[in-house]
Amino acid sequence: MTPQELKNSILQRAIQGRLVPQEPTDEPASVLLDKIRKEKAKLIKAGNIRKEQSFPPISEEEMPFEIPEGWSVIRIGDVGVYKKGPFGSSITKSMFVPKGPDAVKVYEQKNAIQKDHTLGEYYIRRSYFNEKLQGFEVFPGDVIVSCAGTIGETYVMPDGIEQGIINQALMRMKIVPSLNLDYFLLYFDYVLKKSAHGSSKGSAIKNIPPFDVFKKMVLPLPPLSEQRRIVSKLEELLPLVESYAQAWNRLEELNRRFPDDMRKAILQHAIQGRLVPQDPTDEPASVLLDKIRKEKAKLIKAGKIKKEKPLPEIPEEEIPFDIPENWTWVRLGDACNYGQCINAEPSDIPAGYWVLDLEDIEKDTGRVLQKKKKEEVKAQSTKHLFKKGDVLYSKLRPYLNKVVLADSDGCCTSEILPLKFGSFIFAPYAQMYLMSPEFIAYTMRFSYGMKMPRLGTMDGKLALFPLPPLAEQKRIVSKLEELLPLCDQLKQRIA
Repeated sequence: MTPQELKNSILQRAIQGRLVPQEPTDEPASVLLDKIRKEKAKLIKAGNIRKEQSFPPISEEEMPFEIPEGWSVIRIGDVGVYKKGPFGSSITKSMFVPKGPDAVKVYEQKNAIQKDHTLGEYYIRRSYFNEKLQGFEVFPGDVIVSCAGTIGETYVMPDGIEQGIINQALMRMKIVPSLNLDYFLLYFDYVLKKSAHGSSKGSAIKNIPPFDVFKKMVLPLPPLSEQRRIVSKLEELLPLVESYAQAWNRLEELNRRFPDDMRKAILQHAIQGRLVPQDPTDEPASVLLDKIRKEKAKLIKAGKIKKEKPLPEIPEEEIPFDIPENWTWVRLGDACNYGQCINAEPSDIPAGYWVLDLEDIEKDTGRVLQKKKKEEVKAQSTKHLFKKGDVLYSKLRPYLNKVVLADSDGCCTSEILPLKFGSFIFAPYAQMYLMSPEFIAYTMRFSYGMKMPRLGTMDGKLALFPLPPLAEQKRIVSKLEELLPLCDQLKQRIA
């Protein structure tokens, strides 16, 4: 049962007379009903409220449930006086004046929603109030109700409030003193708010039902003593429901985050050598690293990549975690051509070429959302060319975790770096490493810029890359391809 369902169940029992026991010694509600009617008649005679057309008798069909023997039923219109705020043209922004002795406060929805009469800085001239708006004045003990958007939020105006009126989005309720106000408000909160949502017109913004509907709604009326017992029991139970709601929300948040947390944990296990077993027959990564260096030297000699200043050795204190014996650490700049991009002007890009923008990449998954061709792209800026098999890494806003394995030739915007890892690093393994929590944490430590953080070229080159044997790289990727879709499926089910 959700917290709201639990709360609704408790309130439903309260208004049906099933929350607290009935006491045979209680003065029956029929006596209270007579008091309420006499009380209202006195107010009408004194001119404090206007006489309204009598409401029709309550039929059996109107009662949604049976009530206990000592209870009665009454219409909402019989227990109070209700007034909605003035028409929109009666109060406009051009009428507002600074606070002062010749100004009257205009109470707003936020006063009801946040239960605070001190909020708000809107005032109207006292002369205009005296001339047009005295009928909308609110007094201590009145209840103001939010009537649009967040409907049905109530606030009992306390002693010492500023003289003021309700605005267009509020309703004022004056409930007869002989009715327990807290009992009435719990009924209003549960039944009337629910009914307002069902009866209101429109779909975007709901409103309190029209008065001809609202005032005819029935109110189950317990004896006054039982009203107090109901309120007392609710004051005991509802804080427990709130505690339950907090625990429920924490659990919901854990459930919501679980697929992403599981994905991160799997990737972290993968790059630490704990996802698949090591095979002693695998060629160790130290031999692989020597091959990588020789391959890179050949590319430099052939003029395919530029020779760069050697990167510093990796000191022991820089290593973030232990890796298996047959693995080795290498700097990212030594493992690929980090920062050495081939640029092309728009006029040099072949027709029908795939053009990749940052917005085309789905975060956290390594998937391309859409493939646009040159003819569909309006931007005329210089692009980076890439080849099938390159790892396309977004250095802009690295926390978005946008890393793609190119499945065809194309070009990309300058925020995306095409990385070539050569023959001895399995590109899908490199992609998974660049999406790991470890690498994301590194990029966030060294990114610069507040609004659009990015990883600098040298910091990218200096990043550490845990290198397994080539055969293990492929086993890791195979296991990831088995496990990560399960995380996606779980996320879809939770959503």
